[in-house]
Amino acid sequence: MNSKLIEKATELRNKGLTTGEIADELNISKDTTQWLIMQMTTVNKTKQKPDDFAINWRTIGSSSARMQHISGALADLALEEETVDVVVGISVSGVPFATMMANLLDAELSVFHPIKHMKNESAQGALSNNFANIKNKTVVIVDDVITSGTTVTDAITVCKAHGAKPIAVTVLVDKKGINDLNNVPVKSLIKINKVG
Repeated sequence: MNSKLIEKATELRNKGLTTGEIADELNISKDTTQWLIMQMTTVNKTKQKPDDFAINWRTIGSSSARMQHISGALADLALEEETVDVVVGISVSGVPFATMMANLLDAELSVFHPIKHMKNESAQGALSNNFANIKNKTVVIVDDVITSGTTVTDAITVCKAHGAKPIAVTVLVDKKGINDLNNVPVKSLIKINKVG
């Protein structure tokens, strides 16, 4: 499995993707991505491999019908809270789910660009100006996978800074086993818990 991930990370790096984009594409943390990239060379082979699981949801992502069913389940999780005004999709992989959820929930759509996709990593991420304004609105934040929780935490912080009220985070897979972040409930279809 490691050799296949190293090959895939190498292939994506050779295509010009950043570490954050590779992490997003392989559904792994940036730390794991950096470790994989270091394995491409003989430098620093002694660094301990991060504890992580690679998630491959291509069978879902390659089918709009499956995406719609998963989005319906995520929308159902969101409805456990209060009325949703705006669904905020985390770019890249959260956006397809968010788009379909917004339609199902009769809500507006917004897009959050995380730090890992930005050239200036000193910011906390940014909301796209091409989508709904979230000021004074209840929002649900959507992503595909939570690995460390950093991206979702940044999305919550930025949404609050823009005057929104985040009422839930919904994700396909939660690799961290998180119940809430910054007092916002995290609802996942699949929660991975390490035993032992």
